[in-house]
Amino acid sequence: MQTTGVIVSWLLMVINLIKTIQGEQIRVVDLTFTLNTSTIYWPGNPGFNFTILYRGESGSYWYESNYFSTAEHGGTHLDAPAHFHKGAWRTHEIPVERLIGSGVIIDVTSKATADHDYRVQISDLQTWESKYGNIPQGAIVLMNSGWWKKYPIKKELFSTLNTSNPEYFHFPAFHERTVEWLITNRNISIVGVDTPSVDYGQSKTFPVHQLLGKHNVPALENVGYLDSIPEKGATIFIGIIKLFDGSGGPVRIIATYNADASSANVLVCIHILGLFSILTSIFVFG
Repeated sequence: MQTTGVIVSWLLMVINLIKTIQGEQIRVVDLTFTLNTSTIYWPGNPGFNFTILYRGESGSYWYESNYFSTAEHGGTHLDAPAHFHKGAWRTHEIPVERLIGSGVIIDVTSKATADHDYRVQISDLQTWESKYGNIPQGAIVLMNSGWWKKYPIKKELFSTLNTSNPEYFHFPAFHERTVEWLITNRNISIVGVDTPSVDYGQSKTFPVHQLLGKHNVPALENVGYLDSIPEKGATIFIGIIKLFDGSGGPVRIIATYNADASSANVLVCIHILGLFSILTSIFVFG
């Protein structure tokens, strides 16, 4: 009878731990910079405009209404494949299933600090895979260079005082060979960076943009707060306005992950082993 009570108690602990894993440890993180008058755009694009149409009492109730305008490619935003490839998906044509995926965070912070023109190499992907296994199909692969911490200070983000001339820009991004490898070998859904462009600052022909467009792979730029999520284990959700014929647009990027899944899984295993030991002793020793 006492043994039965111990078994029941052990089972209840295991069940409670499993419930914790399934629900109580989920974290939700916003990877988006606020769209406002400080939003950074690529040179040549008009800035953000916000006009209050009405804000105040209207009879017996409060009422607000505003007008805003923005270029597609500014702040935290998505590049539709059509941005650099004729006939590719425009913003409204991107399948919604491509806007959700497993987050793969490639941390090149130390390399980007040493070399502001650093481009993510295939070897960086191999380092990630040596820790976590193959990059999953349909993944959203994001470079974390630490550059997001410079936003929205233009001279730091572009590494120059001449922030209106791209010839002087220096910031990290992906190498085109790396992106081609991801598309060919891992069938990823989206590539993203925490810098203003998926092509590095000194790029003149934007080969990564061209390659992504050719293969109908959207891109994310100016992704923020990437230190807030794990390198593996997050799910990324991308909300973008369904703009007809658009070449991109502002996005709200949300990541969810289980903060304590690994430790909770270990505890479950320990308790199951303990239960197994009790059952074994019962059957062996009566």
